[in-house]
Amino acid sequence: MIAPLLHSTLRLSLLLAVMAVFALPAAQAEPAQPPAQAVLQMPLQVVTEELPPYNMTLDGRLTGMSTEVVQAALQEAGLSAPIQSMPWARAYDLALHDENVLIYSMARIPERETLFQWVGAIAPTTWYMYSFTQRPVPLGSLDDAKAYQNGVVKQDVGELYLIAHGFSNGINLQSSNRRELNYEKLKSGHIDLWIANELNAIWLARQAGDDPAKTLVRALALPDLGGADGLYMAFSLKTPEPIVARLREALQRIHDNGTYAAIARKWM
Repeated sequence: MIAPLLHSTLRLSLLLAVMAVFALPAAQAEPAQPPAQAVLQMPLQVVTEELPPYNMTLDGRLTGMSTEVVQAALQEAGLSAPIQSMPWARAYDLALHDENVLIYSMARIPERETLFQWVGAIAPTTWYMYSFTQRPVPLGSLDDAKAYQNGVVKQDVGELYLIAHGFSNGINLQSSNRRELNYEKLKSGHIDLWIANELNAIWLARQAGDDPAKTLVRALALPDLGGADGLYMAFSLKTPEPIVARLREALQRIHDNGTYAAIARKWM
């Protein structure tokens, strides 16, 4: 009786060993995920640029309509992160390549659709090609602007939009890091046209001590630039989806509870 019992025991041991071997790949195929609470406590980096009146530094403090909306959404989501203002090209590069980066105020265009995880719209906007009152440029279409020097901001939606429509840096595009520099170049005649967000163009003209109604001419409206929703906030692709979903839901809640409308009334 002992031999058959040993034989059965050996067979059972071999069977269990084989089952364990075949079970290994399945276990290894699904790496352990960090707890949801741990994911939500990961450090975030929030970046933007100087784009008054949406985001701007006043008396050493970052403010503006978009900034207040982002801050309200982060607070509603229970997320905490400092906001850094920097040249747009640098902010854009961080959001393209780094982990856990939130960027705003950004136009949502087809060329960017798959590059980010979009949270939602935060501020309305309209775009124009502007010329200087003393040197008006007649434009019947966007193609007409190719015969002129156009001022843009590096990696900004205006630059991407014009390049996508056949414009070229060094030929009919001049890129700058600062938006106010483009307004100065338009006034001095170093550029003929300036592609700009309307509220930002008006703000910069007034900051320079000018009346925008007397210095800026809307040479061409660009209704398809940035879409109807305006400016967005979005996460880098290397950001855990629970964080994206949490902030997306929080943004919807501040729309529903009236917080967003109160901020918009203050700035618009």
